[in-house]
Amino acid sequence: MPEAIHTDKAPAPIGPYSQAIRSSNLTVFCSGMIAIDPQSGELVKGDVAAQADQALKNLGAVLEGAHMTYANVVKTTIFLLDMNDFAAVNAVYAKYFDANKPARTTVAVSGLPKGARVEVDAIAMPG
Repeated sequence: MPEAIHTDKAPAPIGPYSQAIRSSNLTVFCSGMIAIDPQSGELVKGDVAAQADQALKNLGAVLEGAHMTYANVVKTTIFLLDMNDFAAVNAVYAKYFDANKPARTTVAVSGLPKGARVEVDAIAMPG
């Protein structure tokens, strides 16, 4: 039976979904993370790099809640409000996935929750 993952170290979901789900084969499917500060519940101030950094910290907290790390991530998707932010987000992303480089898709979208400029989701496997 799939298991919902929840940690107080990452922002609570802003809708009817879980932070992540662990499947019966132990694969973890992480919901998209935006740059919400877990303490204040507000979107962090700053440029897209600051938002990407917080979103990836939030992703890391969810992974930790599932007893995994960035090294377990096999696939990510990055959603950008503006594809011109690709290089800035890529530079931040590289700090979190320096040794382990998962497969990745990056797409431009017309909008993100709470006015965020970037969102990141992930699939992680034990390893």
